[in-house]
Amino acid sequence: MLFILVVLAALGAAMAKFSMRQQLGSSSELAAAKAMQAANAGLEWASFQVLRPAAAPACFGATNIALPGNLSDFVVSISCNLSSGSDGGNTLNFYQITATACNAPSAGACPTTAALNPSYVERQLTRRLVR
Repeated sequence: MLFILVVLAALGAAMAKFSMRQQLGSSSELAAAKAMQAANAGLEWASFQVLRPAAAPACFGATNIALPGNLSDFVVSISCNLSSGSDGGNTLNFYQITATACNAPSAGACPTTAALNPSYVERQLTRRLVR
């Protein structure tokens, strides 16, 4: 009888641990999806900054954006690199934009330099534009 009680207690503990891991996994997947959306929002913002002016602009400085609403847990750090080239007689400007989103920024910027915790999520996207 005591053996059955011990086995049932061990099974209960294993089930509780399994349930906790499932919940952490679901939470991590949701945070990863939000990080991807946040990084994409950063790329869209940066693309607008580059494509909006009539003349091709210089790159903007490194920018950190805290997002509103459902993405308020995330900060997006955006950088831009500009290079020029020519095609025939036309001068072309090549912009490489990188957006890094994370939910635990260091000094307001991603990626974090602090010790990582299990709930830390980071996503980085890059886009290239030509003008």
